[in-house]
Amino acid sequence: MKFDELNLDESVLQALDAMNFQECTPVQEHTIPVILEGRDLIGVAQTGTGKTAAYLLPVLNQLNKGTYPADAINCVIMSPTRELAQQIDQQMEGFSYFMPASSVAVYGGNDGIRFEQEKRGLTLGADVVIATPGRLISHLSMGYVDMSKVSFFILDEADRMLDMGFYDDIMQIVKYLPKNRQTIMFSATMPAKIQQLAKTILNNPVEVKLAVSKPAEKIIQIAYVCYENQKLGIIQSLFRDQTPERVIVFASSKVMVKEVTKAFLRMKLNVGEMHSDLEQVQRDRIMREFKSGRINILVATDIVSRGIDIDDIRLVINYDVPHDSEDYVHRIGRTARANNDGCAITFVSEKEQTLFKTIEDFLGKSIYKIPVPDELGEAPVYAPKSNKEKGGRRRNNHRRRH
Repeated sequence: MKFDELNLDESVLQALDAMNFQECTPVQEHTIPVILEGRDLIGVAQTGTGKTAAYLLPVLNQLNKGTYPADAINCVIMSPTRELAQQIDQQMEGFSYFMPASSVAVYGGNDGIRFEQEKRGLTLGADVVIATPGRLISHLSMGYVDMSKVSFFILDEADRMLDMGFYDDIMQIVKYLPKNRQTIMFSATMPAKIQQLAKTILNNPVEVKLAVSKPAEKIIQIAYVCYENQKLGIIQSLFRDQTPERVIVFASSKVMVKEVTKAFLRMKLNVGEMHSDLEQVQRDRIMREFKSGRINILVATDIVSRGIDIDDIRLVINYDVPHDSEDYVHRIGRTARANNDGCAITFVSEKEQTLFKTIEDFLGKSIYKIPVPDELGEAPVYAPKSNKEKGGRRRNNHRRRH
């Protein structure tokens, strides 16, 4: 379906045309008409499916009608991370180019000047506020933010927000909102806690559920079955003959990200690290340097696996096996975007074999295993145990924090 087949105003279509957006993604096709009708909505869709536009476009369309109060906050969008908040803000700028809607992004960082800028935007009444929960609560607690006129409340990546422990913060923010509002929630998964949150804050919502999609066919997926202490050697052999460009290396903990980064620096690789221990200024600088090509390799926790929009990632390396299939899809989905080709390599140690087999079962195929380079010695045989053999224990026992 094309955007001009939807009931969108001319100024919205103009912005879409200027940005060369013509065809709707499935999530946009199914959710935009529901939001335009004024219904509450819960959308279950992965990152990379176009869901930011799926809620921004209809909200901007309604705000453009001029029937909402001027100098008041009309829409609040909640984001789990600063990076996603920044990205939503950038898309907001593009989509609202031909209309007078104002916005302010509100996210953490120790910059006092930035806090004052956020305060000014909030007190003047920006049409759209894009915020991380903790930072918005910091402003709300000071008493100068009026959210009594909010018509649209949007939760993006709600499952990630709950994973990060923001449930109480969200409920606290909801208390500041009027009962009579339209609430829109997007989540990549629908666990019980998300269903509970939906029951609490949504009113008779329409549910749009898109199946968890498999990775793009053009991503070449390969694996090395290896011992833990062979992983760095494989990296060295991969990058020996060719300087890497646009590589993201994912690790499942901050400690591992720091260790891998140090090892890469010892190899004289041009590398940066990204995890939640960094200050916002540092994270912004690293992302700028990676996007501009001054850094070739980004070593990161899953903080980067969702919602970071860089189109020309050549290679994704899973330094360790992700804890579930969806995390795997999100991670490798950073490559082969915008019609580019891409490759995803996963290192599978002995203790990670069962996790990896679960991912292969989800994908419905066996991922090609490349032999470990001879100089690194013998590698383990790929012989994963089934979950039954392991007593049915699931990965939820060790869900990590970023």
